[in-house]
Amino acid sequence: MYRRGRVVEIESLERFDALVAAGARRMRGWRLQGIDLRGRTGALAGLDPAGALLLGCRLEEAAVAVLRAGGAVLFPTVPDVPVDAYRSQLYTAGELYAGLVDGGYEATLDAQVYAWSQRPVGDAGDTVVRVLHDAVIERALDDVLVGRRVVGVMGGHGLARDDARYGEAAMLGRGLARAGLTVGTGGGPGAMEAANLGSYLAAADDDALPAALTQLAEVPSFRPAVARWAEAALDVIARWPGGDGGLGVPTWFYGHEPPNVFASAIAKYFQNAVREATLLQRANGGIVFLPGAAGTVQEVFQDACENFYADIPTVAPMVLVGVEYWTERLPAWPLLRALAAGRPMEKMVALVETVDDALAVVGAFSVAAGRELG
Repeated sequence: MYRRGRVVEIESLERFDALVAAGARRMRGWRLQGIDLRGRTGALAGLDPAGALLLGCRLEEAAVAVLRAGGAVLFPTVPDVPVDAYRSQLYTAGELYAGLVDGGYEATLDAQVYAWSQRPVGDAGDTVVRVLHDAVIERALDDVLVGRRVVGVMGGHGLARDDARYGEAAMLGRGLARAGLTVGTGGGPGAMEAANLGSYLAAADDDALPAALTQLAEVPSFRPAVARWAEAALDVIARWPGGDGGLGVPTWFYGHEPPNVFASAIAKYFQNAVREATLLQRANGGIVFLPGAAGTVQEVFQDACENFYADIPTVAPMVLVGVEYWTERLPAWPLLRALAAGRPMEKMVALVETVDDALAVVGAFSVAAGRELG
């Protein structure tokens, strides 16, 4: 095992070329991931490959022979699957929805990967691909979030764009982003899309968000046509380019929930359990829970469990929005309050009526913990 500090992460051809140009002679400790090294066989032949690890790199046959003979460990690309199991970056909406305009949703990478994920798992290789993929996505996510304070926004995927509550969720996302926080959502439609939309337009003029809401309301739902729903959102991005929509963490497990296009960084997973834990754990600035159904209730109590057993410095705020909803319709609040009683988390849970109240509470929690917003 190599000591800390001896590992050299190489995730681009430019990085590889720079090391070679700087006079590198040995590859010990190098970790090369998802790079197309075809055309670099001569450079590789001039290096001592002992102790190197190559994950899913594209290589000419001569390079494969040289590397293996010299002691490198090679994990080859996996054929006949629609995903790169060794990708080094998160997804973008442009990548997931490429081909939408000409071929419809069925032609997109997102739809093709979902279709592949639904076929019976008769090949252990498929399982390995999914696990490897989710592991590298996890690592790429950590790279993106370095130095960021993330506030999660959870809520129902069925919330229509022409519903007033969708606009409220968008206002929440905008307020959080304007406070210098990164908005993190489950990456799907409904309240999740709204929060990412608000974050995306945070740097725009105040009138941009109402105008975008009016434009999006013309296609209120991803049912019955995902393509029209996504195209309407892409039109908003074209009208107001350059925003930062924060983080989306969707899953192919829920194929009925297409990813929204407003999240600027998309960490899409195969394993929903990993996806849920990932989002909750990365929400180091707390989570705002908007009204939702079973998935949102699950997230409330999964987060509550983590806070219940957490050390005092790692307890994260939990803010439930909608007094009647969380006390009468789905009475999660009484149970949450009972769980929190006498625990460090007791002072970090709140029930509020509006998204404006939620913004104020998130700010108050942050100040109380000695953390300035923005």
